[in-house]
Amino acid sequence: MLIQLKKFGDTLVSRDAGKEALAAFRPTLKALAQNEKIQIDFSDVFTLSPSWASEFILALQKEYAGRVELLPTENPSVNLTMEFLTKLK
Repeated sequence: MLIQLKKFGDTLVSRDAGKEALAAFRPTLKALAQNEKIQIDFSDVFTLSPSWASEFILALQKEYAGRVELLPTENPSVNLTMEFLTKLK
């Protein structure tokens, strides 16, 4: 399953918005096959904050351990945010 984060906007910055995005996407996750990978695409995302990513991406990584793949990006905001959150785990 491919999740294109641009569907949630190009500036993903608040904890509440991350929670809302995940809640809105949960029905789609019900169609996920048992061992299907979840790929997260950061294309066309301008800003990603640690708070949004924590509520959406880290929550998915926790719930679907080992099945979430972050697609490569050149976006410094995304890369720094994910690097920061990886250090906190």
